Amino acid sequence: MNEQATLPTGHPSATSPTRRVGPALSTLLMLLTVFGPVSMDLYLPVLPSLTSDLGAATSAAQFTLTACLIGLAAGQIIAGPLSDRFGRRPPLLIGISAYIAASVLCAISPSLATLVIARLVQGLAGAVGIVIAQAAGRDVYEGGALIRYYGRLTVLGGLAAIVGPVLGGQLARLTDWRGTFLFLAVIGVLLLVATLVIFRETLPGAQRTSGGMKQTGRDFRRLFSDRLFVGSVLIAGLTYAALFAYLSGATYILQDTYGLSPQGYSIAFGANSAGFMVFGYIGGRTAERWSERAALVIGLAMTAVGSLGLLATGLWNLPLPVVLVSLFVLASGVAFAAPPTTSLALADYPELAGTASSALGCARFGLGGVAAPLVGLGGARAVLPLGIVTLASIALGVVAHAVFVKQSGEGDVARGPHGRGQGRQRGR
Repeated sequence: MNEQATLPTGHPSATSPTRRVGPALSTLLMLLTVFGPVSMDLYLPVLPSLTSDLGAATSAAQFTLTACLIGLAAGQIIAGPLSDRFGRRPPLLIGISAYIAASVLCAISPSLATLVIARLVQGLAGAVGIVIAQAAGRDVYEGGALIRYYGRLTVLGGLAAIVGPVLGGQLARLTDWRGTFLFLAVIGVLLLVATLVIFRETLPGAQRTSGGMKQTGRDFRRLFSDRLFVGSVLIAGLTYAALFAYLSGATYILQDTYGLSPQGYSIAFGANSAGFMVFGYIGGRTAERWSERAALVIGLAMTAVGSLGLLATGLWNLPLPVVLVSLFVLASGVAFAAPPTTSLALADYPELAGTASSALGCARFGLGGVAAPLVGLGGARAVLPLGIVTLASIALGVVAHAVFVKQSGEGDVARGPHGRGQGRQRGR
């Protein structure tokens, strides 16, 4: 993991010897990107006991998950521009500290209303790690190393999806739901100490933005006037909408409709998460060795095939193996598309990496949050709504690719080896 990283053209240190990213910093950046999302998964096994202890309805208790998801989406829009203006380190330290405080507040919450508010703050704070990890990666990596880094982030996201519920289940054997949130606070403390020791500022002062909210507005307008950036953000959000729809509906479909035991569902979920990890890595390597645009097309095609399998299952009551294969292909396709999508969105904006990362993350969690409840409109056990939601998401992603990503490529000249517009000028 001790990879060489070249600095962007125009960087104050671009003419100095090539920087090296040590294993400690690389590992910390990858951990920062998952500790927020893990907050969603870790407490799921204790959600029923939480509901009973606080005397809440199941539907009301689920707002604790929704609040965290909203925080993870909105927090990135706040943290990204701030990190471009003040550097990566100060917002990161504030975000982790707020995460610790919010986790403690979750643990001592006397009512569901207090817990929902605390979960919202926890999501907002956890979002800082996601956006800083992506932006700092853009600060220190370039070219193939950058794509490999985003591939590793995707792999780690799949690993977190496996480890989170399993670790939460083991914690539930030792403590109650309040202890689970205290455990998250402890994780936050360890990350805070590691950040203080390891993380040094990756964005030099000369490269930071200025001008306050007006400049932030101009930065966002600049980003969203770029067809390639808009297309990449839309595709990232829409593919993750399909993924969140799967996460929302699969547990009911596989267990209630097809009769899988909790252990059987865990095996299926673990296999899909493993596929997410493996194909996230393959997607990154394909984008590096071939081209980002080609890898993105492959990822979209895989997700489309998986979605069509789910739709066909809903229409014709196909057997369990078809559902399992379709879910696997869908999750793997989303992972395959993630590294090239992230690289295409951020590669041309080293000076706005935080702002660009925030838009990318907000699209993923925001559209995912919209898609997830739609799966239950036809009943928790129905496969057809899942097929419709996932296929509609991917169909819109294909449209975004055709209208924005493909069209942007036709105007590019001086193409680089990875398919980016190396000749485009991005002056401030």
